[in-house]
Amino acid sequence: MKKLFSIIIILMGFSLAHAQTEKDPLKLTTEVKKISDAEYDLVFNAKLFENWHLYSQYNPDGASLPLKITIVEGQKGFELIGKAAESKTHKAYSEIWEKDEVFFDKTATITQRIKVTDPTITQVTLNFFGQVCKEACIQYKDNYTFSLDGKKATALATISKKDTQLSKALLLDLKNKDRLNNNNTNNQQKEDHSLFNIFFLGFIGGLLALLTPCVFPMIPLTVSFFTKHSKNKAKGISNAILYGFFIILIYILLSLPFHFLDSLDPEILNTISTNVWLNIFFFVVLVFFAGSFFGFYEITLPSSWGNKMDSASNVGGIIGIFFMALTLAIVSFSCTGPILGSLLAGSLSSDGGAIQLTAGMGGFGLALALPFALFALFPGWLNSLPKSGGWLNTTKVVLGFLELALALKFLSNADLVGHWELLKREIFIAIWVVIFIGLALYLFGKIKFPHDLPIKKLPVSRITFGALIILFIVYLIPGVLKTPTWHQSLISGFPPPQFYSVYQQESNCPLGLNCYKSFEEGLEYAKASNKPILLDFTGWACVNCRKMEENVWSNPDIYKTLQKNFILISLYVDDNEKKLPKEEQFNFLKPNGKIKKIKTVGDKWATFQTINFKNASQPYYVLMSPELEILNTAQQYTDKDTYYKWLQEGLQRFNEKQKFNLNNLNSLLK
Repeated sequence: MKKLFSIIIILMGFSLAHAQTEKDPLKLTTEVKKISDAEYDLVFNAKLFENWHLYSQYNPDGASLPLKITIVEGQKGFELIGKAAESKTHKAYSEIWEKDEVFFDKTATITQRIKVTDPTITQVTLNFFGQVCKEACIQYKDNYTFSLDGKKATALATISKKDTQLSKALLLDLKNKDRLNNNNTNNQQKEDHSLFNIFFLGFIGGLLALLTPCVFPMIPLTVSFFTKHSKNKAKGISNAILYGFFIILIYILLSLPFHFLDSLDPEILNTISTNVWLNIFFFVVLVFFAGSFFGFYEITLPSSWGNKMDSASNVGGIIGIFFMALTLAIVSFSCTGPILGSLLAGSLSSDGGAIQLTAGMGGFGLALALPFALFALFPGWLNSLPKSGGWLNTTKVVLGFLELALALKFLSNADLVGHWELLKREIFIAIWVVIFIGLALYLFGKIKFPHDLPIKKLPVSRITFGALIILFIVYLIPGVLKTPTWHQSLISGFPPPQFYSVYQQESNCPLGLNCYKSFEEGLEYAKASNKPILLDFTGWACVNCRKMEENVWSNPDIYKTLQKNFILISLYVDDNEKKLPKEEQFNFLKPNGKIKKIKTVGDKWATFQTINFKNASQPYYVLMSPELEILNTAQQYTDKDTYYKWLQEGLQRFNEKQKFNLNNLNSLLK
């Protein structure tokens, strides 16, 4: 009876759990001791009030609850090495439990060693559970975050039971997941190829900037300055080359802040670039830049900036040359700014994000820098340069029309992500037709802008370029029809998708295919029909996604394979304007301890892709069975032959597995 009464008192004491006050009988502090680059000791130092006991990990079953240290759910990148080491413990017989109990008295030091498996993590969180008793017992259960890099640790956030359940539902139990990563070499080659493409486009942008009135006249002046004002020719050449190097460096440095954003969260640049209001901002900015190119006004940075940099360039030596390069970047901004703005907007709205922006900026800077180095090496070439004149303004006006055409893409992104249904595909193409008709009329001298000089006779170059623009207009016109005369692969990715049309379409999926825009619904149908799944991570504003759909999926063999053999699940990771039902919204606890609010369809599928496939780029394709077995490597932007082969390999593996299961079933029935 006495034992029963004592146990009741202890159980009543459990209601004190977590009621920690200034007279809390247990005080915990923590510290970190680095053992090696991969191993750390995480130390809990406990102080207990007089006659209060904290019970050891080795306290026997059926007695006071033992201390326990575990990894908090969702934490990854490290593992525990055995049980925690304990300081001196005491042993005494308990009349209540009729057992010898192992406990700490007054102080305790518990040391848990961990092994880091992901070198990028900078903090870890452990859960400490313990019970302290005197006349009553109090349970302690709390998370403790340890910093591994010496910086202040950020406490791990907590989420509700509902949030935990919905978070778990996002995590797939994938089988043969290692198959996803077997294509790393090919993906790296494609990424390198993509970087080269953006570098080349940046280089072209730099060459176009060279042909503007703000930059072109600077070439002979600057080269002459270096070659004539140096003590010897070799010194002048080296200074000109150094000047070119600093031009490249300055433009690369402009991209560095975006790498910081990229490192915070792999989804952040995708989220930013598909933001409706940011795309509208890009649209307005590019239209404003186009007006500057047309000569309606000038866009310049504050003159004081240029004056200060110009003064600093007189310092001399390497520092002076650097400030000369910076002065060029500032005073030429009225011509280079619109091109750089296009490069920035285009890079941030692509899958590569910050690294592509750096590649583009590097190409842009190289194109600007090359003439200064080359003409310093070969000064005689200066005589072959065309004289400044009306052709420089013509170049600016042509760029203005191109800026208008590009600006429309960002307005289209906002329309698609916002589901406004205003700028349908045919309307987009019709506006492009109008823009390029305007460009053709300008090239043939029918339209003039403020800084244009009188034209006595049209140059052959303008007539030729005007004829090419007319051919392009003829190419565009069928795009406004319900059934275009030809497939417009040259502009794939720029207009909205084909199913986003003013005309009635068979479905709201690419090319009229049947698709599901919910993974759960698509998986259920795949199980019912016993077909493999093509999981398509895509986006409304994803250029390469449209190119794949319109240029690769449209291939007759691929289209037929998708239509007959696969269940297509298209998940739009940038659908950030479409809210989830209230009951489906939740807080997702990320491995780094931060909380992401899942409120929209885009939030859900972007997180779904990141946690299951460790990837945040689109397009991203996965082949899997209804039982969640990965059937082939993950695939991204590629060509028709590679994609078709990839589909067939996945389909073959699925059919072989089905045949194997059927044979096993027949064997059991026999």
